Amino acid sequence: MSNLKIGDRALDFNLPATDGKNYSLDDYKGKKALAVVFSCVHCPYVKAWDSRLISIAREYAGKGAAFVLISANDAVKYPDDSFENMKARARKMNYPFPFLYNEKQDVARAYGAGRTPEIFLFDSELKLAYHGTVDDNYEDEGAVKNHYLVEALEAVLKGKPVPVAETAPVGCSIKWK
Repeated sequence: MSNLKIGDRALDFNLPATDGKNYSLDDYKGKKALAVVFSCVHCPYVKAWDSRLISIAREYAGKGAAFVLISANDAVKYPDDSFENMKARARKMNYPFPFLYNEKQDVARAYGAGRTPEIFLFDSELKLAYHGTVDDNYEDEGAVKNHYLVEALEAVLKGKPVPVAETAPVGCSIKWK
């Protein structure tokens, strides 16, 4: 269950990314929308939605939206989610967004994230406008009827209320230490 409610301000973070830089919330000030997506490497749900997230991020980058992925999984128990494997995944998928490592799991806990992938979409004032899943069918992109994230992005970028502000995140549980 998310700690953030619709309208709450984004919580700060300062985490290392697979590109060798550190990113914080300040890096996204001035964006019209920011999607903070809790993700990982090994989860089949992440793998199913990854290409869709990449397409959405690319499509909306020119419209003022930014994306950041954060992995908080315990890499000792789940070595597939190590920082080295995150780097390999980011290269393989050619991520158009930073992939951050939350080794201490403090950011994921502060946000109340529980799944991968789990999306927190913030508006231009960094207030939570949407929380939940990408769409309604991780298994078959062609069968998607509800494009929750895209609909939320469209609303946020137009300064309108998000039609469906919350959906249940669908995915693997975050692997806590």
